[in-house]
Amino acid sequence: MTGFGRGEARQGETLWQVECGSVNRKQLEVAVNLPRDLSTLEGEIRAQVAAACSRGRVHVSVKRHDAEGAANIPQIHEAAVEHYLARLFSLAGRLGISAEISMSELLRLPGVLGGESEEARPEEVWPHIQGALASALEQMLRMRGTEGAHLREEIEARLKGIESLLEQIAEKAPLVPEQQRAALRQRLEQAGLPLPLDDERLVKEIALFADRTDISEELSRAASHVKQFRAYLGSGEPSGRSLDFLIQEFFREFNTMGSKCNNAAIAHCVVSAKTELEKIREQIQNVE
Repeated sequence: MTGFGRGEARQGETLWQVECGSVNRKQLEVAVNLPRDLSTLEGEIRAQVAAACSRGRVHVSVKRHDAEGAANIPQIHEAAVEHYLARLFSLAGRLGISAEISMSELLRLPGVLGGESEEARPEEVWPHIQGALASALEQMLRMRGTEGAHLREEIEARLKGIESLLEQIAEKAPLVPEQQRAALRQRLEQAGLPLPLDDERLVKEIALFADRTDISEELSRAASHVKQFRAYLGSGEPSGRSLDFLIQEFFREFNTMGSKCNNAAIAHCVVSAKTELEKIREQIQNVE
C-alpha cells in the first residue's frame, strides 16, 4: 500500500531529516539514500523498516541540514575566489591582455570548491536518525492504514457477494439429480425406450449421478473460507500472504463445484464468484 512520512531530529547545529515513502509490491523491498559518510547505517535502517513493514517498496531518504537550514552541499570559498581574481586581473594588466574568466572555470580552480561539512560519526548520529526514522515510519503506516481501511470495506462487499452466490448454488444443487432424471427419461422416450420411474436401472443411474454431483463438502469448506477470511481481515496483524493462500483454496472449491455440477445456472454462479475472487486477489497483493 502507498504511504508517506517525514521525521526530524536535531543534533547540535545539525538537523537530520528522514523521509519514507512506500508503493505497492508483493514482497518487501527497501531502498535507502544516505549521505556518503553514513553508508554503514544502511543495515540498521533496513532492519528498522523490515520490523515495521512486511510488504511494499519502501524508499528511505536521510538528509543533513546545517544550522541555517541549507542542505549539506559543497561550499564555495569566497576568499579563494577573490584571491584568484585579484591575481588574474593584476597579471592581465601587466601583460596587456583581456582578463576573462567564467564562473565554471573559477569553480575548477584548486581550493575554490570546498568539501562537504565535517563528516559525521555513524555511531553518534544513529540515535538521532533512528528516532526520526521511527516518526517517519509511524506517519507512513498511518497513511497505509487509512488506505487499508477503505480496501477492507471493498473486500467485505465482495465477500458478501460471494456468500450470496454460495447460497444460490446451495439452493440449486439438490435439484440437479432430479433434472438429470427428467433429462434421462426424455432421451430414453425419444429413443423409443421408455422406463417406469421406479425402474431399478434408472434409480441406480440417478443415485450414482447424485453421488458424483454432490457438492455439500465444497459448499461447507467455501463457507468456512469466508469466515476465515473475515477473521484475517479483522485480526489487525499482517495477513496478506495468508489471505493470498486462502484465495487459492477458494478457487479450488469453486472449480470443483463447476466441474461436478453439469448445470448452467450453477456454472453461471461459479463464474460470477470466480470473477469476484479474482478482483479480491488483485487487491490483497497490496495488503500488509
